[in-house]
Amino acid sequence: MAAPVLSACSTMVVAALGRAVASMHISVVPRLFSTSTTITPQWAACLVGPATIRRPQVPPQNNACSGVCSLHTSATLGIYKIIWKLRTKYTIQAKGRNKTGGRDRRGKAWLHRIGGGHKQRYRMVDFKRERVAENAANEPFAEKVLLVRYDPLRSGHIAMVAGGNQKRWIVATENMQPGQIINTSQKISRINVEAMEGNAHPVGALTMGTLIHNLELTPGKGATLIRAAGTCGLIVRNMKTSVIVQLPSKQQIKVDAKCMATVGRVSNIHHNQRKLGKAGRSRWLGRRPSSGLWQRKGGWAGRKIHPPKPLKDYTQFPAARFLQPA
Repeated sequence: MAAPVLSACSTMVVAALGRAVASMHISVVPRLFSTSTTITPQWAACLVGPATIRRPQVPPQNNACSGVCSLHTSATLGIYKIIWKLRTKYTIQAKGRNKTGGRDRRGKAWLHRIGGGHKQRYRMVDFKRERVAENAANEPFAEKVLLVRYDPLRSGHIAMVAGGNQKRWIVATENMQPGQIINTSQKISRINVEAMEGNAHPVGALTMGTLIHNLELTPGKGATLIRAAGTCGLIVRNMKTSVIVQLPSKQQIKVDAKCMATVGRVSNIHHNQRKLGKAGRSRWLGRRPSSGLWQRKGGWAGRKIHPPKPLKDYTQFPAARFLQPA
């Protein structure tokens, strides 16, 4: 009696699994079902029945989308999605900028100190200083400074330079002036060079004790360190393939000798000494007031310190007064 019951249960389980698998949403590349597509033996081996789905044995190829693609369900499509970051073409024109107000895409505040402020425009600063002149790969690339101006989106000033047939914005140095010629070299010679302020060289080509900024962490990736106003790094030790640099925080790091850096100090050195003067100027910059818990308290808050009260003397009692009889 038990055998027929078990066989009936197994049949029901198999049927339920078949219906569940058959109801799954299967997405196949549309071009596989075009009029010019033929069913290969590999795909024929997959189509065994409505309750069976197997992936074809496709030989590995360099391009995942070339040839016969694998069969994917809706649950596995997310694994193969690739997000591409499309970079816009470089321009020296100022671009409009939308402010978030400290809100994310759902409108929820994630930073309460951001909000309001004057309208700002974004200028694309090029942090890759290396350039190669035409027909002179080993010669330094010369550029002329056209303009030095204030940038509302960064603490240091920026400079427009022109070299060859291209103009670009770079981070200005402390003493950079319009009309100045700056050079960019990628050559590391046996004798270290004593570069002028504003020139860009690999850190392996500079002498010890040189002040630098706009330092790269990976050769050719662009400057990521020492870009704030008035900051500079110091070359502490120069080895053959690497250089030890001291950051403005006094931390010492070791970078590749081919990493580019700019000689000198970032402009606007008095940025950290400015006084806003009033709360409204902070609002112009897009900064909202902090919570009352974190604001500096005045004399009204907290415990008051009063002068001590005069001392009471209990050792000498006042003379007793008696009523005189009438």
